[in-house]
Amino acid sequence: MTNSLLVEAFGRLLVGGVLATMYDARTLHSREVLERVVDAFGDEVLETVIGRTVKFPDASVVGMPITEFAPEHAAAQAYMRLARELVARGAVA
Repeated sequence: MTNSLLVEAFGRLLVGGVLATMYDARTLHSREVLERVVDAFGDEVLETVIGRTVKFPDASVVGMPITEFAPEHAAAQAYMRLARELVARGAVA
């Protein structure tokens, strides 16, 4: 789906990038899907990848964002990298 297709599907929408989530580098499926996403969207795919972890549901159960629940965890660090990447791209102020 290109940006124009996203706008057509969702109306007026500003897309800051395409984010891969629930990624598990141990599985061939995850690696293949990410490769296809990069092939389809090219430079719009963000460098940051959010991996799959049990910390997300744990944080959700206690009603906290992952960055507060487990700030040193790789998942929280990935979201911090995502924020910096979006700012660097000019996607957020």
